[in-house]
Amino acid sequence: MKEKLYTIPLNDAINAQDECPFCFIEDELEKDQIDFVLGSCASYMESDVREITDREGFCRAHFKKMFDYGNTLGNAWILKTHYMKIRSDFHKKTAGFVPGKKSFADKLRSKGSSDNPLVGWLRETKDSCYICNHNGEIFERYMDTFFILYKQDPEFKQKVLNSKGFCLSHFGDLCEGADKRLSGKELQDFYDAMIPLMEKNLDRLQEDVSWLVEKFDYLNKDADWKNSKDANQRGMQKLKGGHPANPPYKQSK
Repeated sequence: MKEKLYTIPLNDAINAQDECPFCFIEDELEKDQIDFVLGSCASYMESDVREITDREGFCRAHFKKMFDYGNTLGNAWILKTHYMKIRSDFHKKTAGFVPGKKSFADKLRSKGSSDNPLVGWLRETKDSCYICNHNGEIFERYMDTFFILYKQDPEFKQKVLNSKGFCLSHFGDLCEGADKRLSGKELQDFYDAMIPLMEKNLDRLQEDVSWLVEKFDYLNKDADWKNSKDANQRGMQKLKGGHPANPPYKQSK
């Protein structure tokens, strides 16, 4: 299948031989978004962008990455107007607030959650993130592209089957995607191929981590490290995703 613009990132991710191609894509998306928010394009000075970031805010993880990135002024501008929005919302939520009292509308909005509307708002604020939301939308499109290539491009499918598999987190996303996009024999064949791929690579990681432990035994001090030197970070990634050993992403000067 001839490579197209929208298929290049997925092929690059598979070719990178990362422990998980979706972690590779996620990392690239995150860098692009941090560059967009704080980089030289100065999008934080655009009123339409700030209107969205003021409303959606950022999660704890992305605030940390934005701080590590640098650009003190850019972070301060984003925080300045976001605080104005938060202060206004906080005032509206607390004005006339009576503990234990809940309106009918609040009861409908918070089914299965806290009966306290203030707690509900605080939880929404905690989980809301411009970068997470934006990347989630793009990631879903990459999932669509993955299954288009998997079904139509034999070379891509073979590269997937020869890859290191996926982290467990993204494998869950992949299984959910397969259930939505495949059916019948196609779906069965997918699981028949993916489950052994995951088992093989989980076994590989277990062996690498186990040998890393053994290397600290003085009897093995002169033995070959094999593939165990970076087993900790790869092992962590395979379980939860991400790249634990990556240095903070910083603004290009």
